Amino acid sequence: MPKASTNKGHDQYQTLYQGFRWAVPTRFNIARVCGERWANNAKRASKVAIYYEGTAIAPQQLSYKALWDLSLRLAAWLSAQGIGPGDRVAIVLPQRPETAMAHLACYALGAVAVPLSMLFGEEALLYRLQDSEAIAAITDDDGEQRLQVLRQEVPRLASIVSVGARFPSQKFMATLWAQTPVSQIRDTLADDPALLIYTSGTTGPPKGASIPHRAMIGNLSGFVASQNWYPHNARCFWSPADWAWTGGLWDALLPTLYFGESVLGYQGRFSPETAFRLLTQYKVSHTFIFPTALKAMMKYDPNPRSGHKLSALRGIMSAGEFVGDVVAQYCAEGLGVPVNEMFGQTEMNYVVGNSYQRWPIRPGSMGRSYPGHRVSVIDEEGRELAAGETGEVAVHRRDIHGHLDPVFFLGYWKNPEGTQKKFTGDWCRTGDLAQRDKAGYLWYEGRADDVFKSAGYRIGPSEIENCMLRHAAVANVAVVPKPDAERGNLVKAYVVLAEGQQVSEALTAALQDHVRQRLAPYEYPKEIEYIDALPMTTSGKIQRHILRKQEEARAR
Repeated sequence: MPKASTNKGHDQYQTLYQGFRWAVPTRFNIARVCGERWANNAKRASKVAIYYEGTAIAPQQLSYKALWDLSLRLAAWLSAQGIGPGDRVAIVLPQRPETAMAHLACYALGAVAVPLSMLFGEEALLYRLQDSEAIAAITDDDGEQRLQVLRQEVPRLASIVSVGARFPSQKFMATLWAQTPVSQIRDTLADDPALLIYTSGTTGPPKGASIPHRAMIGNLSGFVASQNWYPHNARCFWSPADWAWTGGLWDALLPTLYFGESVLGYQGRFSPETAFRLLTQYKVSHTFIFPTALKAMMKYDPNPRSGHKLSALRGIMSAGEFVGDVVAQYCAEGLGVPVNEMFGQTEMNYVVGNSYQRWPIRPGSMGRSYPGHRVSVIDEEGRELAAGETGEVAVHRRDIHGHLDPVFFLGYWKNPEGTQKKFTGDWCRTGDLAQRDKAGYLWYEGRADDVFKSAGYRIGPSEIENCMLRHAAVANVAVVPKPDAERGNLVKAYVVLAEGQQVSEALTAALQDHVRQRLAPYEYPKEIEYIDALPMTTSGKIQRHILRKQEEARAR
């Protein structure tokens, strides 16, 4: 493990971590803290809550006062449809103001928001609608067409409202202006459910994680730290992460609204060119950009500050995949801001990470437990392992002071057995493998189901992938086992080439040699297959299990 730090400043970690205490009220509602309090604040009411644009949509903006008024009108419409506390409402929308309205409206009623990605295919959408037992849906014109096709198979889905393709949609707005805003929001308990978010489903059917209102509070210590003490120097927050996912919702939209700052919604496909334009045009100060997107930006423009005005940028967080030192170096030198890697899950988000202004980053490490969270590495029996031993990353229900950690989910929807399997005693298992050093830094080694053995050696794909990304010819890569009678498995790499590169035997040999010279001899890929794109989840994670199954099928 490398020990060098990217900064030489004072390490404030122990003071911050030991001195932190949770303050969770008995009653708490996300809509009240993200909408109502700013709309009723004379200094913040007129502030831009959401900037919005898209591929074919002119730039728009919405103030906190307007956001809250429209949210209460939407809540009134939902109430008229019979939506009440605990009822599930599907939100099938991209990054647009109505998405925020829909969430605030649900929370205001005590209903449960079920965010669903526009990228879902028919089968994925149908499964979640049926499983969640949603009785209403808020979507756009494209989503409405798809939902109407599925409606016969979702008999509980009684009401659908479309926001239309333009902002503001006359159809949608006419519906809202016909409503009298609800006069009082639901006085929810902090433990009441607010969200039902389905896991990515990289291995097996997705599970619906029931997230309480209090998780907003549990999310904040990590968010503040990873964004360099947000909202200090905040101007505009932007992330390409889908607002239907934990990354877009909990790591971008909702915490920005919690602090009464401005967030940018962009409706369109991610591209490095668009990313740099948005960062520049909106003077983005803080961002969450997942590693796959950062890799694409790195290949597109290795020296971005020479052609883009990025002086407003103050904080970069990245998560979802292992960042690696190649991407980390690009952020620090190319974008001008060291990246704070973060680790968390839908079930308990924002629990581990970095905050380079408050404690040193150790290159290659995923960071330390954020204040308020007790995170360790455990064995199969739930025992904490010593420094340097590999085990499963786990989060304890209680912090170091013995208080309940508010970040935790309530359990899996209609799946008590799945909830039980997630825990060993009070430790909540993540399925991710890591080592912890004596200073509390965690060193990621991959998903438990991604690690494999070759000739008796234990292989974690992340280190090999990170090494291969350093080669100029590689745009993206995934490493998986290929069944082999002699060695058990061979190391195989699926490579997406950078623009302008051509497949050749010489290139394959060069890539193999590149790894062989930098890692252990048993880690270099014995076989390389070139493909146009890696299989990805809609949240930007590489689906290695698809490639593994492909190799297993080929070996039969």
